Amino acid sequence: MYEHDVIVVGAGGAGLRAAIAAHEAGADTALVTKLHPVRSHTGAAEGGINAALQEGDDWELHAYDTMKGSDYLGDAPAVETLAQDSPEDTMRLEHWGMPFSREEDGRVSQRPFGGLSYPRTTYAGAETGHHLLHVMYEQVVKRGIQVYDEWYVMNLATTDEPDPNDRTCHGVVAYDVQSGQIEGFKANDGVILATGGPGQAFDHTTNAVSCTGDGHAIAYRAGVPLEDMEFIQFHPTSLPSTGVLISEGVRGEGGILYNEKGERFMFEYGYANNDGELASRDVVSRAELTEVNEGRGVNDEYVYLDMRHLGEERILDRLENILHLAEDFEGVDGLVEPMPVKPGQHYAMGGIETDENGQTNIDGLYAAGECACVSVHGGNRLGGNALPELIVFGKRAGRHAAGEDLGDAQIETGYGEDVEVETDADLPVTPGEVGIEPADDGVAADGGVTADAEGLLERTVERERERVDRLMDKDDGIQHAEIRQKLQKAMTDYVNVFRTEEGIKKALKVIRECREEYQHVYVDDPSRTFNTDLQQTYETRNLIDVAETIALGALVRNEFRGAHWRKERQERDDENWLKHTLISWNGGKPDIFYRPVILEGEEKTYEPKVRSY
Repeated sequence: MYEHDVIVVGAGGAGLRAAIAAHEAGADTALVTKLHPVRSHTGAAEGGINAALQEGDDWELHAYDTMKGSDYLGDAPAVETLAQDSPEDTMRLEHWGMPFSREEDGRVSQRPFGGLSYPRTTYAGAETGHHLLHVMYEQVVKRGIQVYDEWYVMNLATTDEPDPNDRTCHGVVAYDVQSGQIEGFKANDGVILATGGPGQAFDHTTNAVSCTGDGHAIAYRAGVPLEDMEFIQFHPTSLPSTGVLISEGVRGEGGILYNEKGERFMFEYGYANNDGELASRDVVSRAELTEVNEGRGVNDEYVYLDMRHLGEERILDRLENILHLAEDFEGVDGLVEPMPVKPGQHYAMGGIETDENGQTNIDGLYAAGECACVSVHGGNRLGGNALPELIVFGKRAGRHAAGEDLGDAQIETGYGEDVEVETDADLPVTPGEVGIEPADDGVAADGGVTADAEGLLERTVERERERVDRLMDKDDGIQHAEIRQKLQKAMTDYVNVFRTEEGIKKALKVIRECREEYQHVYVDDPSRTFNTDLQQTYETRNLIDVAETIALGALVRNEFRGAHWRKERQERDDENWLKHTLISWNGGKPDIFYRPVILEGEEKTYEPKVRSY
């Protein structure tokens, strides 16, 4: 058994920043991560970090743009915290050695991004996330913070009082990929989940194969609600063959989109008469797919993104990485021809419900980054707002977990008096259909076990060892890859940019089948070392849970808001839906309830307006 004050699960941008902050607050801190830190998916972030740094810009404008971009589903305390803290935290990165691009006078460069009223996206070429990881990992090494890399976290060690709000998290159980050992990690003060997004629930995604919703699923099964999971961002510019991301920075620098007819459709068809290609991502993605669906797409699949007119010098200075991606994956030379692009699953606005200090409803359990929902992004995230979320809320979670007093949180968590219970929806999910099995046997919820704090971790470790033995001892059944492929196809077919009630219910039916099939899953690789088949079998289990919450949220939110488009309701319904969707695991089935959005900020109330660009 390993023991530390604060254990951070995941070592991408949020995890690294949380670990640094906890260490600075005096805690013995460790990172437990299935990837080496600099291989984390944050490294794929290309565009930049939004921060109000220039004269003429201020945090209030950033907060307003963020709230508007969220389609008024962001919580004001979180939105304003992001906007207020980002300038200082961004400059701290610069002081640590972040190689931001610069203007001739030496100031850091900032470029326009979609949905912003001011060019405030601070960047390092088209490799901002890559540099961010290296700079923060350097700080982790400098401070001597313990890193357990290639340890896959299987479960949380939480108590299991009937009310999840009364539960406590005491650590995690993890699998050492190199040795095959399964061990416990005791957290004296707190566990911070920073495990990234659930992109592998879809088959066309900009996300790495490691983005499997692990933190979402283990928190969900332990009794933490997942918030606003229906809001999935589809990035307008991914490469058709692979899903590899083409940065919004291309459009920020002046790149244009056009259809098969050579029309600059964002303007010519009225999708965004003012901002064109720099409308918010949900608007541009819907426009592209509409062009394809109405017969104006290239090869009935994609549109063109053109940056040739920017000139070789500017492209090589600010977007060189994009040239390599287009050439390597599509065989296209971006200096002389346009790049094919189409929407790809990119980001989850929803996630593990937390307050503005990163704390969940379970004592001692925190979350930060894409796996968390504070909620700062609401119905749609603005480009350039993901990286400041990592550093701002990663820092706050680390400090709070280490015992710093950050003041009383304004955002509530867990099931409480302020919630509204879902009673009207006809949900195609019942306890029998979900596939409830004994704790060690299935996909069903099993986050906590009854034990005193001293014996809790050992019992949780033993249960995971038994689960692995059973998976390894089976010699037939179904492979996890078959289930995952079936799940991904259903999510991409039915819970994509355009959604219908009939389609979402079809997806839920397939998810139910995946749950039933998972009861017969087995691990084919007999090795106890470097067994990626075992790890991916666990990951597929997590994807099933997370995919179901995405589909359920999409089914019950009967309106069109942000990234959530519903054919049956083509308008935003502020009277009935200015509220967060929360899904919790209760007695073998998902329960759905709602909490009002907080629109009252520090000095103003954000009044919902028509969101046009």
